[in-house]
Amino acid sequence: MYEWSEEQQMVRTAVRDFVDKEIRPLREELEFGDLPPYDLLRKMFATFGMSDMQRSSFEKRIAAEKAIAAGEAPAEDTRKESGPRDPNAIAFNLIPIIELCRVCPGMVTAMGVSMGLTAASVMSKGTIAQKERWGLDLLTLDKIGAWAITEPGSGSDAFGSMRSTARRDGDEYVLNGSKTFITNGPYADTIVFICKLDEGNPPEERTVLQFVLDRGTPGLEQSKPLRKMGMHSSPTGELFLDDVRVGRDRLLGESEEAYTGAGGRNASKATFGMERTGVVAMALGIVERCLELCVPYANDRVQFGQPIGQFQLIQLKLAKMEVARLNLQNQVFRNIEMSAAGVPGSFAEASAGKLYAAQAAMDVALEAVQIFGGNGYMAEFEVEQLARDAKVLQIYAGTDEIQVSAVARALLAEQAGTA
Repeated sequence: MYEWSEEQQMVRTAVRDFVDKEIRPLREELEFGDLPPYDLLRKMFATFGMSDMQRSSFEKRIAAEKAIAAGEAPAEDTRKESGPRDPNAIAFNLIPIIELCRVCPGMVTAMGVSMGLTAASVMSKGTIAQKERWGLDLLTLDKIGAWAITEPGSGSDAFGSMRSTARRDGDEYVLNGSKTFITNGPYADTIVFICKLDEGNPPEERTVLQFVLDRGTPGLEQSKPLRKMGMHSSPTGELFLDDVRVGRDRLLGESEEAYTGAGGRNASKATFGMERTGVVAMALGIVERCLELCVPYANDRVQFGQPIGQFQLIQLKLAKMEVARLNLQNQVFRNIEMSAAGVPGSFAEASAGKLYAAQAAMDVALEAVQIFGGNGYMAEFEVEQLARDAKVLQIYAGTDEIQVSAVARALLAEQAGTA
């Protein structure tokens, strides 16, 4: 795949038109007026039939799982997360990400954490009953989800520094702890809370569990949105749990056995891989918009008697932006082709892609500000927002430093295995 197909281009044009008509006019309210993004995202889902597609896919998957549980052959087995997939279906999932990131990248983060990370945890780890209870509403955005792993003292060391606990009490669990930097935290209806089972053993030896909590659960407090540097259209908050009592029905999988050893850590790690792949599409949207703004500005802005685009240093900036755009676009195409061929990408590859994409988006956005000069530092010019928004791509889903470590460890392990 070296370019978007005609059908994909038509979908992209339609999504871009929707974004320009329905979202761009509300950019100020989303970025500076504390307007939650969820109703706009639901409108986009309804406009393009995304909710219906999610519902149909969900119903087929549940029907297959129920048939297999009953010892019957399913009419259509859609349970597998791997194997060949329809390239158009993959592209149609990525196109809204790219187009939204040209205007409000934070909306993608809000959407991705809800129907991506949170729903993925339920759909991969939950029982059939749990999937029916929480999965569909998350996949359609009828309910907003939050995936709560980060704690005030943890950061990149998410598991090693985790202090949130689940303590057995008869047939129930008592949950305690706090989480921070939680996307959708202030407004989430459904929360996947990740913590350690407290059996009196040292924290580093404890089993990592995942529970599902509902908004309004006694003992659960959701903070107001936190003020932050960028991604203002993605509400971020804190969660506080004080003796929150839940039944086993809220433990994903309803059994601790699946979490023994590294099971709980691996389940969470899998969501990181998915999130890191999504950052590539986000970066592409940011870079495309920066170029779209900078090229005409370089042609129109006159200094020293000529357009600034005639100066070689400005040309160098534009050329590097285009190189980044091409690299990111090719990376997106590669991800589509690999999924279409049923070839799973490794965790290290997802980390490498995320590392490059985040750095490219940040570099391009800062150069865009530089090209605009003083104007680029003003909030009324979009490049100011894009630069602020791009920065977090180097932080969430694992910092650049963590990506470097993941890639290097994989290379060293591979070499050691062939020595």
